[in-house]
Amino acid sequence: MLKQIFVNLPIQDMARSQAFFKALGLNFNPRFTNEQGACLEIAENIYAMLLVEPFFQGFTKLPISDAKKATEVLIALSCESRTEVDELVGKAVAAGGTTPNAPQDHGFMYQHGFADPDGHQWEVFWMDEAAAPAQM
Repeated sequence: MLKQIFVNLPIQDMARSQAFFKALGLNFNPRFTNEQGACLEIAENIYAMLLVEPFFQGFTKLPISDAKKATEVLIALSCESRTEVDELVGKAVAAGGTTPNAPQDHGFMYQHGFADPDGHQWEVFWMDEAAAPAQM
């Protein structure tokens, strides 16, 4: 059975990216962080490896997408409450992120999101699964 997830993301500036995510209250695992890559601890067993573009390129023969011009992935993270969603998006904007979309309230689910300085989109949401429609 699978135990962990590591999402690998190309970044342009290591110091800028680390400062951004630290401003959100997140930490980096120092054992797996250096000038080429940083292990962002999102939650238990959920990590993002922030890899400077030349290092990232060593893992793929395909060109690196420019996340500010095209969307390859939406990273969705659940929160404990609507308030936590808004607080996290607020911290992201204060740290230099942007909000590509307005918040959406579906009753049983509330979502908003931000783009980090490299353009990667992070969707944050709260959901009451018991109130969700039977089929989505």
